[in-house]
Amino acid sequence: MSEAGARALPPARRSGQPFAHPESLSLDSSFFSSPPVNFLQELPSYRSIARRRTTIPSRDKQSGTLLKPTDSYSSQLEGRITENLNSQSIRKYALNISEKRRLRNIQETQMKYLSEWDQWKRYSSKSWKRFIGKAREMTTHLELWRKDIRSIEGKFGTGIQSYFSFLRFLVLLNLVIFLIIFMLVLLPVLLTKYNITNSTFVLIPSKDTDVQCTVYPISSSGLIYFYSYVIDLLSGTGFLEETCLFYGHYTIDGVKFQNFTYDLPLAYLLSTIAYLALSLLWIVKRSVEGFKINLIRSEEHFQSYCNKIFAGWDFCITNRSMADLKHSSLRYELRADLEEERIRQKIAERTSEETIRIYSLRLFLNCIVLAVLAACFYAIYRATIFSQEHMKKEIDKMVFGENLLILYLPSIVITLANFITPMIFAKIIHYEDYSPGFEIRLTILRCVFMRLATICVLVFTLGSKITSCDNYSCELCGYNQKLYPCWETQVGQEMYKLMIFDLIIILAVTLFVDFPRKLLVTYCSSWKLIQCWGQQEFAIPDNVLGIVYGQTICWIGAFFSPLLPAIATLKFIIIFYVKEVSLLYTCRPSPRQFRASNSNFFFLLVLLIGLCLAIIPLTISMARIPSSKACGPFTNFNTTWEVVPKTVSTFPSSLQSLVYGVTSEAFAVPFFMIICLIMFYFIALAGAHKRVVVQLREQLSLESRDKRYLIQKLTEAQRDMKNRLDYQ
Repeated sequence: MSEAGARALPPARRSGQPFAHPESLSLDSSFFSSPPVNFLQELPSYRSIARRRTTIPSRDKQSGTLLKPTDSYSSQLEGRITENLNSQSIRKYALNISEKRRLRNIQETQMKYLSEWDQWKRYSSKSWKRFIGKAREMTTHLELWRKDIRSIEGKFGTGIQSYFSFLRFLVLLNLVIFLIIFMLVLLPVLLTKYNITNSTFVLIPSKDTDVQCTVYPISSSGLIYFYSYVIDLLSGTGFLEETCLFYGHYTIDGVKFQNFTYDLPLAYLLSTIAYLALSLLWIVKRSVEGFKINLIRSEEHFQSYCNKIFAGWDFCITNRSMADLKHSSLRYELRADLEEERIRQKIAERTSEETIRIYSLRLFLNCIVLAVLAACFYAIYRATIFSQEHMKKEIDKMVFGENLLILYLPSIVITLANFITPMIFAKIIHYEDYSPGFEIRLTILRCVFMRLATICVLVFTLGSKITSCDNYSCELCGYNQKLYPCWETQVGQEMYKLMIFDLIIILAVTLFVDFPRKLLVTYCSSWKLIQCWGQQEFAIPDNVLGIVYGQTICWIGAFFSPLLPAIATLKFIIIFYVKEVSLLYTCRPSPRQFRASNSNFFFLLVLLIGLCLAIIPLTISMARIPSSKACGPFTNFNTTWEVVPKTVSTFPSSLQSLVYGVTSEAFAVPFFMIICLIMFYFIALAGAHKRVVVQLREQLSLESRDKRYLIQKLTEAQRDMKNRLDYQ
């Protein structure tokens, strides 16, 4: 209880006079007046305030955390409504129906005394709010997969429902990304190509570029064999290489309409910046709620136990088996909390020799983890180099399986690495002596780094092959033109193969592993081997890492393959139905369930990490690696980013000065300092709010102790009164 709470007490509580109200307590006042000090000053909250007065300076009167109970809540609310009719709806206040009706009548009565203009504003505001509410209610019925997700929520709880909601979010995100690229890049080209509008292509002007750098031989085998079509469809080569699916198709400088010329290179670059910025803002916006919940979550273990026992049940569960699973999940969480408490006590009691031993063991095991990661990265590097060096062979010189193996060798190695390393990490973590909760977080963090870093290793390996020429000179074109005449298209083909192969693996595992496993568990349950194998678990973290891996591929590949977001949208739609069928008929939920709030924040955090890792190779490829001279809209630029200075140079001189001033160090340094000050302010504000929360929790604890103390005193007074009556 704060000092303001103490000041809000009656005068008898602050003075040294006896506190006696015989007319209200109906007890002998001599019991209360016998000691010279008021017994209310013996309350735990009063003693806590007395100790604080001796240790901290007195605060201002307005810094208290309690309100003076001078008026009731309804009287304050009535005064607030009568003073300000523009307040929010009465529906938000915690009052009964009769009280709300009375307050509504007061509002309607006072409306009559307003001017016509104020009345019209009031009625129009109410009508607009009512319209917005109806519109939002209608849009909820138009949500994608609304019934399916609600059915999953009712059968399996909010943890698994959050995974499917996250999958729906990725479908919408990729659809919006595709619409951005379509409007800025594809639509002007298609309108001109099919003569829908009165526009013409503006060819790229000739530049002093060596003819050898402009040679772009489209790989074609003559399509002698039928499986050539299959290979082209799976690898993006052949007939697909010449379509608008890849970067090399857009070898024009712009589209000339009647009144203006559309700058296609600038639009191509802006579309990439736009979808990355949109993804960042959308992810941050959705993660704010989860971040607030995690920020204000109590760190006190006692409160954690109370939350699990009294508020841990998921009332969306209607299935009996899921209810039993939820019971076991709560028991598991309580066991995990007790295990963490035991480990904390064990750490506190650990000697210096034991501490040195455990840290040495962890250092050794982390070296093993780094060695596993390095081995996987090196395998991906060698597989990529081998695939790139042998993929130029003619198709008729290789059999069908050999050709596919060489084309998909990096994808196969990446998939094997993503499959094997989580099992190795799960075995290693048991020997590091961490708490159960930290074990799960650290394992997931290692798997996230492994899955996303493999993509970056592949992209950087391709970049090293593009910029290194071995015995061939790169001085002429700036890159390995002999092996990569249009390197952007070939990078897009690698991303396309990763996307297709990931979908094939998901479908194959569901059809040829999960369904047969379900049949064996159902009809051969008497076999001990099948009993040990058991039914497949629907592990939420593993499934989330899989779709985040696919989304990271889409972010990287959308620059090199503009139609890749559309393919990702179709892929995630297929994954939604495949996972739904797998959940309903072949899998069982994992006993380690996630809360919806924890899950949403965790999913978006992993997705944000994937976005940051996707921005790194894109930035390097656009700013450092020379653009292809034989294809694409940037053939006349040394790098992709050079289109921005060229566009700025066409601005008026005053606007150029403004742009150069904003991008100069003289503006950047003060701007950075202001941003730091704003950040420090919000950090301090968050710390102040957290301290207020801590004070309120302490106040609630002291109030409960006050109640116990008063009940104890009242019980003793009643017992003493009864004894006196018996003696009389």
